[in-house]
Amino acid sequence: MDGDRIEATVTRQKAAVAERRLRFGLEERKGALAHLRQTIERRERDIVEALRRDFGKPEPEVILTEILPVLQEIRHTMRHLKRWMRERRVAPTLATLGTSARIRPEPRGLCLIIAPWNYPFNLALGPLVSALAAGNSAVVKPSEMTPATSQVIADIIEETFPPDLVAVVQGGREVSQQLLDQPFDHIFFTGSPEVGKIVMAAAARHLSSVTLELGGKSPTIVGPGADLDKAARWIAFGKFVNAGQTCIAPDHVFVHRSIEARFSEALRAAIRHAYGADPQASRDYARIVNAHHAERLRGLLQDATDKGARISFGGEAEGTYLAPTLIEAITPQMDIDREEIFGPVLPIMAYDGLDEVINRINARPKPLALYIFEKDAAFAEEIVARTSSGGVGVNLTTMHYSHAGLPFGGVNNSGIGAAHGYFGFQAFSHVKPILKERWSAVPMLFPPYRP
Repeated sequence: MDGDRIEATVTRQKAAVAERRLRFGLEERKGALAHLRQTIERRERDIVEALRRDFGKPEPEVILTEILPVLQEIRHTMRHLKRWMRERRVAPTLATLGTSARIRPEPRGLCLIIAPWNYPFNLALGPLVSALAAGNSAVVKPSEMTPATSQVIADIIEETFPPDLVAVVQGGREVSQQLLDQPFDHIFFTGSPEVGKIVMAAAARHLSSVTLELGGKSPTIVGPGADLDKAARWIAFGKFVNAGQTCIAPDHVFVHRSIEARFSEALRAAIRHAYGADPQASRDYARIVNAHHAERLRGLLQDATDKGARISFGGEAEGTYLAPTLIEAITPQMDIDREEIFGPVLPIMAYDGLDEVINRINARPKPLALYIFEKDAAFAEEIVARTSSGGVGVNLTTMHYSHAGLPFGGVNNSGIGAAHGYFGFQAFSHVKPILKERWSAVPMLFPPYRP
């Protein structure tokens, strides 16, 4: 789409925002969400096929991680939307006696949703649910790196909504930049911290508010009292689902030296149980999204092994296939220790004392997620209290994303703002205070002043 058509799309939607403000109430919003749910359910096979074509995502993963989260978001939102939209009365303070105060959530206006490639359906339509629930119009920019899924998203939106309510703009980096040049009221971006900085700088030109769902190196700590089989199963799932291309996947694991060997063996067993002796032949194991990212991952492995790291499991690569891989003897000089891996490579690092782990975590930018495996509740609580992260999972991985009642988001480098459920509704709403005079004594203090 060229710049003129993008500008025309934004202008058309901007004009409709003011008209819709008075007639897009509770029933209209719930109707729009119900229509979206029906279209998604009707097009389920198209969604599954598109994600298979884009990067070989297994059908169960498409249903569990792409479709069901959006449908759950719709159901949860429709169930609670009336309460979220309700005005809230606020008691007066001493200085405002004689007034009545209310807080009213209102739509921000026209919103831009820029979705990533790793969960291209979920992370495009999930935020759209929140935007519509809050009464906004939206332009959705799906990822050009998953063209089949992007086209399905465009088809679903076109047959579900009028173009002045929701529109899809497809294209690459140049199109994204053209969109960021437009005066949106709110921008919801999911992607890397590096691109998030570009989005935030662009939003600053129009003073657009932003929600940034970013990433980072999410650490996992396995304590000396952990249930090793349970920890191995959860870590293998969280790391290797979608071939590791998950923003909240465990990036690396700190394991207490006293259990390192037993944990490593349990983790290898969990990987074999999930994907068999030959993961390349498994129908349950996805591929890297494209050759560029596959080459990037191979480069991280090569750099690490050239500098003394040891691959203890996996490592086989062919085309966009990279086996579930465990790597040990990581040092700070290696790229894999500094960069977000975002693939099926898991560094295992032994530690002796908890202070050592906490100091290493706190020396890095704040992660999007942090995972702890330990039976001793005090051990886990100490880590939670002494670190900062977007979210925490104790004796599990990634599932905090699926809880509709919890905010999902990062902190600083891993994100700004939160999404999902009520927190997504808040992200796309302006909270307007309204103060009404009744019998205030404040006019007695107006000039002319007296002693």
